[in-house]
Amino acid sequence: MSAIVFPGQGSQYLGMALDFNEHFTVSKIVFEEIEEHTKINIRKIITENQQDKINQTKYTQLAIFSASMAIYKALTNQISVDSINMKIVLGHSLGEYSALVANNTLSLSDAANLIKKRGELMQSAIEPNTSGMAAIIGKNAEFIEEIIKINNLKISIANDNSPMQVVISGLLNDIDIAENILTLKGVKRYVKLNVSAAFHSELMLSAQNKFNDEIDKISFSKSEIPIISNFDACINYERENIIYALKKQMANKVKWTDSIRKLEKTDVNEIIEVGPGKVLSGLISRISKKFDIKSIDKITDLEKFN
Repeated sequence: MSAIVFPGQGSQYLGMALDFNEHFTVSKIVFEEIEEHTKINIRKIITENQQDKINQTKYTQLAIFSASMAIYKALTNQISVDSINMKIVLGHSLGEYSALVANNTLSLSDAANLIKKRGELMQSAIEPNTSGMAAIIGKNAEFIEEIIKINNLKISIANDNSPMQVVISGLLNDIDIAENILTLKGVKRYVKLNVSAAFHSELMLSAQNKFNDEIDKISFSKSEIPIISNFDACINYERENIIYALKKQMANKVKWTDSIRKLEKTDVNEIIEVGPGKVLSGLISRISKKFDIKSIDKITDLEKFN
């Protein structure tokens, strides 16, 4: 039994999924449909990257989603869903929308329009160059939470990625203060990330509230394949629970470690990462040794399944 997982922001790179666009009609149709509905030339951004658009949140998220779905459509075109034996889907932050398309809860066009709005709102949520994020290597989320509490740090955990990697969000000055304290407390590395704002924190609350109005306009379908949601790390079948978790996602922690722990308790024994890069495969391998982990980023990866 398999779980399909989809990556989030940070996995983008120039040329991602263009080999699928060139070799699979179903992948090309994905790009065309998303470009038609959003009026954004995704493939031009992925190919030419004028003005570094691929790293601008309002374009990045849509580009990663497009690449992920193009690869996923090629996978299911070459290998039947029954053969994959997909039992659960997951996505990291942005990747949750890819997962909801994969399990037929959201249509491709509805997801694309939501992601376009999501990227715009997240990029403009707070004044530029005033907030950010940092990855902390070598300590778990419980340790970081305790340090935040004891020192009254004005930062929050954005992503609990693995027992040895946590991402924090906050205003830039608070990120700097946290670096000094956490370095003294023995973190191995403290890496400030190249992002436009403090995602998955209370600084996103205004954007989240505006975005939820957009979610309310969308029709969500009932799916037989559940999703483990970022917000609560629960296996969710019901539309109401899925929508509630999605509405809470932007301004709250991505519980990736807890999500994989939850997956451990199921009958799933294989995880397939679908989308650009192999970031999630690396994180999952640090959380659990239960799963056979595969990733599909290039056509050569897909050929291994045949």
